[in-house]
Amino acid sequence: MTHWIIAPVILPALLAPILSYVMRHDITLARIASVVGTALLAVIAVGLIVMAADGETHVYRLGNWDAPFGIVLVLDRLSALMLMITAILANIVLIHAISTGWDDRGRHFHALFQFQLMGISGAFLTGDAFNLFVFFEVLLIASYGLMIHSGGRARMKAGLQYVVMNLGGSTLFLFALGALYAATGTLNIADLAVKVRELPLEEAALVRVAAMLLMIVFAIKAALFPVQFWLPHTYANAPAPVAALFAIMTKVGAYSIIRIYTVVFGPDVAATEGLIGTWLMPAAIVTIAVGAVGVLGARRLMPMLSFAVVGSMGTLMLAVSAFTPYATTTALYYLVHSTFSAAALFLLADLVVSRRGNDGLFAQKPTIQNGLFAALFFGSAIAMAGMPPLSGFLGKLLVLDALRPMSWMALGWTAILISSLVTIVGFARAGSNLFWKSTSMVPAVADDSDESDVSEVASQNTQHPATAWQIAPTIMALAVLVLLAAFAGRATEFFQGASDQLYNNSGYIDAVLAPGGDDVPASAENDLHTEETGH
Repeated sequence: MTHWIIAPVILPALLAPILSYVMRHDITLARIASVVGTALLAVIAVGLIVMAADGETHVYRLGNWDAPFGIVLVLDRLSALMLMITAILANIVLIHAISTGWDDRGRHFHALFQFQLMGISGAFLTGDAFNLFVFFEVLLIASYGLMIHSGGRARMKAGLQYVVMNLGGSTLFLFALGALYAATGTLNIADLAVKVRELPLEEAALVRVAAMLLMIVFAIKAALFPVQFWLPHTYANAPAPVAALFAIMTKVGAYSIIRIYTVVFGPDVAATEGLIGTWLMPAAIVTIAVGAVGVLGARRLMPMLSFAVVGSMGTLMLAVSAFTPYATTTALYYLVHSTFSAAALFLLADLVVSRRGNDGLFAQKPTIQNGLFAALFFGSAIAMAGMPPLSGFLGKLLVLDALRPMSWMALGWTAILISSLVTIVGFARAGSNLFWKSTSMVPAVADDSDESDVSEVASQNTQHPATAWQIAPTIMALAVLVLLAAFAGRATEFFQGASDQLYNNSGYIDAVLAPGGDDVPASAENDLHTEETGH
């Protein structure tokens, strides 16, 4: 049993209280510790994804207690992939937060940031449904603190709505877990997979109720219709680097749906057969429509980007709703793409809005470095909208291909293609107002210029150009999309392996429920050998 599996949870969990109690008054020391800790998380994630690449399911038994009685962490290709995405995104966001000074607008940014990473990592690694709830609550607490970072009335109002919505989801989560435990006597995911399949159909009513309640909970996290309304207001009012980090938060909901509804309530489970996909598909299609309409109708940049995230989650969940190995493979590809495209847009928006003074989608005097920002916006926008040559185009193409065998293919294709067109129009309008029309509003400086014109020009000249460290995070997020497109074949092979593990879940179940075996300490093995041989 390798202790590296628990490291992504332990590292930020140990670092966060140190940052909170020891370094909260020294921003330089806090930055150094946070950067080092987040970089180490990325190194650990690389090691774990290499470990998971062998196709085996690796189990960490806390206290060396066997499942289902003990707590287990489980590493397979899917969880390793999600940890890798989290680590890369966290480093990108942290560089932006430090370089722009966002982290210095409150004492506890870095501690909350590390607690957030702890919750995300734990949610991806846990092999127990109750501990998934526990890590969800860690996420909620940390994300609320980050959401209201630096204060403000609008931010506090959005944060309150966010907390109320998620507390409602947490209550439903507990009800679902109670129903599952009453029906099966266990909450270990692997053990649930066995018990649910063995349950007679006439005794499965509680299981069906629990399955639907869990779907509602995960839909809240993933911002699916009809519980998506919290996301645009929350993301639009959150600090930009926090909104960029939140790009992985909705993926926690998507991951939970993929994990639970393939391993526990898989397509071969009679008790829930057809129950989830029937509900999930129309919800995903409506979510796509809501996102596209929101992008087209937005009058401010941050809400527009928030609605783009809603639309991308609809596309992702439409692929998931097919519940086939190939569709899940395409969903994982699109999951990676949508995470970094959203992050790039929010990080760039922070640079633009901080220099414009507002996020209104109307023409005004151009910002300094207007051409550079326009080029970065163009790249990020075509990625999010799904235009070539970046990974968004390949991602949507793969999703469309995965939907071909489905009876509702025409509806799915129509939703994705029309929403892509609407999203393109929305981003084109926004880019035109932000960067192109503004260039024609530069006041001419002549001898007869009045005092107001000179004052406006002076105001433009007081803008500070973005430094290389401030621009680098956006470029890094875009670089991930370029690499994802350039190495789409290799990436898809890994995603296919993750899908195969999910749908051929006997390896997962056997690895988790098997006795400790090689995980038994050497001293215990020697004692057992002595007892058996008498020597």
